[in-house]
Amino acid sequence: MIKQLIASLSLLMLCIGCGQNNVTNNMASPVATTSPTTASPVPNTSPTTAPVQSPTTEPTAANDPLKEKIAAMTLDEKIGQLVLVGVEGTTLQAPTTELIDTYHVGGFILYKNNITNPNQTLKLLNALKERNTKNEAPLWLSIDQEGGKVSRMPDDFVKIPPAATIGKRDNAAYTREVGSALGTEVRSLGFNMDFAPVLDINSNPDNPVIGNRSFGTDAKTVTTHGIETMKAIQSEQVAAVVKHFPGHGDTSVDSHLDLPVVNKSMAELQAFELLPFKEAIKQKADAIMVAHLLIPKLDKTYPASLSKTIVTDLLREELGYDGVVITDDMTMGGITEHFDVGESAVRSIQAGTDIILIGHDYKTQISVIKALKLAARDGAIAKEMLDKSVYRILSLKQKYELQDKSIATIDLKAVNSQINQALQAK
Repeated sequence: MIKQLIASLSLLMLCIGCGQNNVTNNMASPVATTSPTTASPVPNTSPTTAPVQSPTTEPTAANDPLKEKIAAMTLDEKIGQLVLVGVEGTTLQAPTTELIDTYHVGGFILYKNNITNPNQTLKLLNALKERNTKNEAPLWLSIDQEGGKVSRMPDDFVKIPPAATIGKRDNAAYTREVGSALGTEVRSLGFNMDFAPVLDINSNPDNPVIGNRSFGTDAKTVTTHGIETMKAIQSEQVAAVVKHFPGHGDTSVDSHLDLPVVNKSMAELQAFELLPFKEAIKQKADAIMVAHLLIPKLDKTYPASLSKTIVTDLLREELGYDGVVITDDMTMGGITEHFDVGESAVRSIQAGTDIILIGHDYKTQISVIKALKLAARDGAIAKEMLDKSVYRILSLKQKYELQDKSIATIDLKAVNSQINQALQAK
């Protein structure tokens, strides 16, 4: 069983990273958890110090148990791992149970309309995990929790300021404390993946979508505080997804509504937008979200999220990133106004991504899953590529020791106390 494999190999993963593992539970945390914690040294959160290596798709062991498990998976189970989907309502409903039971989806994302209060959210996440226990792989339970205006958590939690406020303070220790509190906050309800931090540089004052979600207007500020935040979230046993590659800061169109165009050359991107992402890769980022941006000087036809030139040639080969790559929500206008979502999902996997995010609309979610399955069955998505993506995904789940175990209660007072202490730090 993959779940048993993840549990049995977790101690080995920690030993391999002894002395430099950046995923640890030894930071003070008020959250009750059902998973055993293992003491490890306090991570060095300096952006210049690289933490433990992320799982690779090329294991050195002659016999790899995870590869053996993947070989035993059905096509439906493999395809399921390639999608992360939204849910309907605030309770477990029939469409969601079908996504788990029939389509074996790899994870879920909750938005503000799925969340009313801490107890309701805890109950919903517990229900998702309980329903998934019959499946081989545990679920990603994800959320967009950045602080500031992008805050999906219940209003009962103390508000965390936007990235721009943190960047202006320009205190790495303060950034680290706030990032740790952010990780504690999302983990307290059972989330294990956060689509944060934003590594976009807010260089265009007319940008309608980034603004104060960015740590600043220069690469140094964004890199320093973005990486501190990423590592702090990871330290609370939450996978951090940095976004929006290759950089959404110099746009004047909101990709939620339409497809932005970035008229920059590779040299210009290398000298500016890519700098925070390069450092995140050096620091072993868990996952990178690719944006729906058209960059004509790199790819005249397809946005970054569908572009082999940008995902494989640039991100994977030139920048050397072999971790999980996830798309921005495929139900955003940047895709739906110009492309068929099912065909786009297939093209995205062919381009080199691993997870397709489909945040809304059950029918669209099913159509994407079916399109991916047909492409894999017909060879349009090569078996080797499919298995490599599944390996990356399951390796990351193994790294974070994911288990579909319920959390009994949340100590809201203790979580808010940690957030307040972080915000008051000098």
